[in-house]
Amino acid sequence: MDLLLLLKALILGVVEGVTEFLPVSSTGHLILAGDLLDFNDERGKLFEIVIQSGAILALCWEYRSKILQVLLGLPSERGAQRFALNLLVAFLPLAVIGLSFGKAIKASLFNAPVVATAFIVGGLIILWAERRKHRIRVESVDDLSLTDAFVLGCAQALALIPGTSRSGATIIGGLFLGLSRRAATEFSFFLAIPTLIAATLYQLYKERALLSFDDLGMWVVGFAAAFVSAFWAVRGLLRYISTHDFSIFAWYRIAFGVVVLATWHSGLVSWSSG
Repeated sequence: MDLLLLLKALILGVVEGVTEFLPVSSTGHLILAGDLLDFNDERGKLFEIVIQSGAILALCWEYRSKILQVLLGLPSERGAQRFALNLLVAFLPLAVIGLSFGKAIKASLFNAPVVATAFIVGGLIILWAERRKHRIRVESVDDLSLTDAFVLGCAQALALIPGTSRSGATIIGGLFLGLSRRAATEFSFFLAIPTLIAATLYQLYKERALLSFDDLGMWVVGFAAAFVSAFWAVRGLLRYISTHDFSIFAWYRIAFGVVVLATWHSGLVSWSSG
């Protein structure tokens, strides 16, 4: 196995794991990292799908007690049934829009200028959300209504625009709805599980012709890197928001987006442009 390819797999796995659940857009980072590493062809896109499952597994492991509690309670407990129904309702907007327009979105929006612009706009929205008065009416993910879940699902659907951030859209949507920071963050985590599993399985089925046993080593390295880095990113984010707001992520997004736009415009970096 090519050692340079394994190094690229390691780097992209860490990028995926660190950014998947933070409000900074994993898709946007992977598009840009793929450009820098010259690993953005069809094989690279399939690799990104494979390593995403490592991040999902890390999240499932971190919340294994809650997940097991809900699964065991589905036949008889109203709380578990409401929680599962909320996730289903929140999942549907992204699923419907993604299936309807996903191909067109990928064809026209998966490029550096769009990603960078979405980074900046998303950062400004986070700053706006943090500077307005935050009245908390929902302290826990178990207290969400179906209406709340649907609105959060619509917010998540904005993440079809690369650079927007699935977790960021859901979390900031939650803040506008009156969720506590922890409730908004944890709901984005739980909603990620069905969303990312469905997206991963769908894309693997579509790209099954590209699957090759020769790439197994690369997949294992990327999967492991994504699992470990996502595990620590989730724990770190929960600790961070217990005493801080999301402004640091907003400033990071704005600065990163400005750098990408500047290097693209000047030609300093050969970013993809469509």
